[in-house]
Amino acid sequence: MEKAKIHANVQIGSNHSIGPCSIIGEPPRGKRPGELKTVIGKNATIRSHSVIYAGNVIGDGFETGHGIMLRENNRIGNDVSVGSHSVIERDCVIGDGVRMHSNVFIPEYTKIMDGAWIGPNAVLTNAEFPKSAQAKKFLQGPVIESGAKIGANATVLPGVRIGSSSLVGAGSVVTHDVPPGTVVVGNPAKMTKKVSDLRYGNGEKPY
Repeated sequence: MEKAKIHANVQIGSNHSIGPCSIIGEPPRGKRPGELKTVIGKNATIRSHSVIYAGNVIGDGFETGHGIMLRENNRIGNDVSVGSHSVIERDCVIGDGVRMHSNVFIPEYTKIMDGAWIGPNAVLTNAEFPKSAQAKKFLQGPVIESGAKIGANATVLPGVRIGSSSLVGAGSVVTHDVPPGTVVVGNPAKMTKKVSDLRYGNGEKPY
């Protein structure tokens, strides 16, 4: 099996593991190999067939599943996990302890704050009018505040702010801002209760 390819001007911390057929420091369009510096902290685990473009700055404890795509110029904190086949586009800011499950899509200019959790197949968007002649001029990624949780197969529209410690139910389509500490479900997503009201069947609080 083909070994990982690591381009010039890539700095990776100690105790890392990079799976076969991965590419680290891939130059984006218009940039030469090695022109943009790529930094990945210590204790990274990057599994096979993952592609990380140049210009990323990633903290310690970064972990990926297989076949992830990470575009250029992102700023990523410590202990971030990205599930298999997920795509993170360029110019995003991702805080510490963020968990993104498999097949997640994160568009340009998204901000995800510390401790947020994004379930499998969730899709965040940033183009209000796709294919408009000026679509790229008005791209606006969502903001996912600290500790927010987005359920599987949920969709978050451009520029929407998901409040801290809130919960977006599986399959929901979020068209408006979500206040902190609330639960929203449905299409379009509507508030149903407070996160503090949630209970397991035995009455214990999940959060």
